[in-house]
This record gives sequence, structure tokens and C-alpha cells, in this order.
Amino acid sequence: MNLAARNPSTPAQQPESLTPSSVPAGRDGSGRAIDVVDLTRSFRKRTGWLRSGELVQAVRGISFTVPHGTIFGVLGPNGAGKTTTIKMLSTLLLPSSGTATINGFDIVRDEHQVRTQLGVLFGGDKGLYNQLNALENLRYFGRLYGMDDPLIKQRSRELLERMQLLDRAHERVESYSRGMKQRLHIAKTLIHDPAIVILDEPTIGLDPGAAIGVRELIADLVPGHTVLLTTHDMHEADLLCREIAIIDQGLIVAEGTPGALKAATEIDRRVAIALADDARYDRPVLEARLAALPSVVRATHQPDDTGLMRLELTCLDTTSALDAALAMLREHGAGVTAIDIREPSLEDAFLRAAGREFEGDSPDDDAKADS
Repeated sequence: MNLAARNPSTPAQQPESLTPSSVPAGRDGSGRAIDVVDLTRSFRKRTGWLRSGELVQAVRGISFTVPHGTIFGVLGPNGAGKTTTIKMLSTLLLPSSGTATINGFDIVRDEHQVRTQLGVLFGGDKGLYNQLNALENLRYFGRLYGMDDPLIKQRSRELLERMQLLDRAHERVESYSRGMKQRLHIAKTLIHDPAIVILDEPTIGLDPGAAIGVRELIADLVPGHTVLLTTHDMHEADLLCREIAIIDQGLIVAEGTPGALKAATEIDRRVAIALADDARYDRPVLEARLAALPSVVRATHQPDDTGLMRLELTCLDTTSALDAALAMLREHGAGVTAIDIREPSLEDAFLRAAGREFEGDSPDDDAKADS
């Protein structure tokens, strides 16, 4: 999806280099790249070609800010309102109410200026011309952004080298793998050197190796750019994002750093220590000593799948519990063969915030929203 294509006759601001030499503070000088205040979006459901009278609230009043030079994640299941939100921020949908600014420019009043600040990648396979090669695709989109040919040539070479596609630059895109196409999508998104990059499900459908490569490219975008990343992949959000907003049913149900979200999750933290088969000591005594520690809730011995004994700790702090357990096992001369630690995950954080499983089967409601 290309924003400039909606108004190709208006030239975009000209980029000067692959990575901006300075990160703009925004027109209002606030230091906030994205500022969203009580944003909502409603639409009426469709039945065939007709709209019914039922009003659906896809986004029900969300607020968040994204500082310059950071990656901010919007995490949620299908139908949560993620894509509706980024379509509003990228001026493709008008909000029903609320306000939002991109580098200080209002998404409704300053539509053109907002688009000059943004590069947007929507999930899926659409957005490239398969019969053209990579250079031809980038030349086409560069011209839509009002760039001249020498600058397009320079930027294209730099980006294709960065995306590890330079040696395939003259091959038709139809011959590319899914991962290569996604890297070209990112190059297309960056061709005009936008200050802010919005990526909607950038690794969806990729094999693990290709997904890792795309995540590395995203991580390299900061601090020279600001990234708003929407995803339903919690591992991806945990790896990349400085802050995360979890959206469910059009509302932000939790927000914070990945560490803070996980730390606030009230689940049992567990440490499992596999013992050597020659471990001989008074198990009830060790269990009682461990259970008396402030960081340990419960200590038990259980056989694993192979019949060997395993010490299992339910604890409040896995680090201190593990340190104490290993010290006591050394006192008793017990050998340790493996250690497994169970800490809260972002999925646990979602369950705490939303009270239900993360995965959803329904398509995102924005696909049916009125434009």
C-alpha cells in the first residue's frame, strides 16, 4: 500500500540520506513522533452490498504516545482494531472522534504533511509489481513520492544492499521468495526516507529464517527512524519493542515496557532442576529448607518422563530461588543435569489484561469499515 499513490501529483519532501542525520522533534517541539488522544472509529456492518443499521466500534477510545527513535508495538488478536488504528494514523480512514498527530501534524487537518512523514507497510502480498524487477519497483514508487531519478537510483542501491537484494536487483519480483518480497516491501516503504515507519504484520506468513532476517532489519531502523509495529506475534514484540500497547476489542487493556507487562503478571514462576541419578539426600529436609525462603512458595520432588528425579520450585523470584537451591544441592553433593526456568510471557500478560486466550479467528473489522 502506497500513500503517495493517492495524490501522486504533489511532491514529497526530498530525503537526503539513508538514515536521517538528526531525528526531528516534531512541529510542536514535543519530542513525540506519534501522539494519539481518545481515538475512535465506528462503522455500520454490511450485509452483501447493503449496510445494516448495526453500529460497530472497531476502535473505542485509545490514547498513546511514541517517542522519536523508538519502536512501539501494538499487540492484539485479529479483530482487535490494530489495522483500523494505523489506517487512521496514515490518513486512509477518518476517525469518528479523537485526535492524533504525526510529528506534530494533525491526521485530519494536515493530511498531506502527515503523508510526507510516513512510510507504511501493510501486511500481505499486495503492493509490488511482480512483472517488474526490484529496481523498477523502487523507481516507480520513488516517482510517486516526487523524487528525481538520480536520488531514486542512489536510494535504491543503498536500500537493496541493506536488504541483501542487490545481487537480485535485475530479476523479476515474481521469482522472489516470500522473505525476499517482504524485504523489498520494506525497501519500498523507506525509499523516500520517512521519519516515521508504520509496519503492519511485517513477518506474517514468513518462515522462521526469513522472519528473523526481517526483524533484524526492523531493529536497525532505530534510532534514525521511529517505528510503529503492529503484530500478533508476542515473541516479535518482546524482542523489538521498547514499549507495547495491548489492544483488545478496540481498547488498550495494558501498556508498558515488555518487562513491566510481564512483571505485573500474577502467575507462578517455576524452576525445575533435573538431578543426576546418583543424587542421594534427605528430600523432605531440603524441601522444608527451601520452602522457608521468602522467594519460594513451594518445593517438591517429582520424577520426569525418564524416571529421573527433578526438584521443582514454585517461587516469587526465580533468580534467588535458583541460587539458593543450587547452593543447598551442592551442600548435599547432588549433581545437576539440567535447569528449566518458567517466567511470565507477554501471552501471560495478555491473558491477565484481557481475560481470554490471545489467538482470534475473526478477520480484522477494519476490512469492512467505511472509507
